[in-house]
Parts: sequence; structure tokens; C-alpha cells
Amino acid sequence: MPKKRQITKEMILKAALDVIREGGSESLGTRAVARKLGVSTQPIVSQFVSIDELEQATYHEAVTLYNRRTEKAMQTSDRPYRASGLAYITFAREEPQLFRWLFMRDRVKNPTDDPSELEPYLTILQKSLGLSHENALLFYLEMWTVVHGIATMVATSYFDWNEEMISRVLTDFYYGLQSRFPKEDSEK
Repeated sequence: MPKKRQITKEMILKAALDVIREGGSESLGTRAVARKLGVSTQPIVSQFVSIDELEQATYHEAVTLYNRRTEKAMQTSDRPYRASGLAYITFAREEPQLFRWLFMRDRVKNPTDDPSELEPYLTILQKSLGLSHENALLFYLEMWTVVHGIATMVATSYFDWNEEMISRVLTDFYYGLQSRFPKEDSEK
């Protein structure tokens, strides 16, 4: 008798991400994941008590994927703040369904992220622009609004700007925004 294939949590989560990539977040379900793996639903329900648990674990897997890509972009750039914005937009272009699920949905099940997650970005802005913590936060939020808007339009095929156009718009906005914020003692 052939040995049964062992279905791991990692395999299930990878399949769940693929289900979302192919059909959007509304297609995520135990049966769809089982179909993707070519198995019955039993291996999935034995590892995830409910669809909510599967959804939460898949959500965290998608966040991890996004974070890895952003961190890599930031670590390999001499302009990490800029790289983080471009990585966000690139994620929207390359993973439109995952982007929509993570960043364009009702956040009731996954409330707003922990504000301390912004600290690395704020530190970069404080050091590079000489801003106070308060102004770095405001600068970040205004810049992020533009980055998110571009990423949303890319993910929904509202327009298809190339990297050069995206870079130009972000650069123009960054320097325009920078001119509004006077350098301060960032130690305040």
C-alpha cells in the first residue's frame, strides 16, 4: 500500500495563498484549499479548527510575505524609505489579489496595525530630514497616502504606470512635502 502524503500546515498555507491569488479572498475556503492540494478536506480541518483560524493563519502568512519583500528592498537600497514605498507598489503589481486582501478590505477582523511598526520608517525620516517624531509621523502618513493611492490604482488596473512614472511621481511628492517641513531638532 502506498504511503499517504503528509500535508503540513506550510503546504496548506501555501495552497491557501494560491487560492487567493487565483480567485480573490472570497474564494478562500477549506474545499478550495483541499482541491488545490488534491486531497480531501480532512488534512485541513485536522490542522485548522475553523475557517476563521485558516483565514487568520493565511492572513499572517501573506503579511509575512509582504514584510519579507519590503525588508529585502530596504536592505538592498541606499534609500530605504523610498525602497519601502516602491516595494509596496511592486507588491500591488505582482500580487494584486493578496494586496487587495491585505490593504483594501474591511479591517474589522484584522484591526489597524500596531503603531510601533511605523517606528523604523519614522526613525529614517527623523534622521534623514531632521524632523521631530510628530512631524515624521505626519510626513509618513501624507507620503503613505500617495503611495497607497498609486498601489491601489495599480492593483485594480486603474492605470498601468511604469516604474519610471511611479518613481517620478513619488520623488516629486516627496520633495514637495519635504519643502513644507522645516528641519528641527529631532531630539525634541
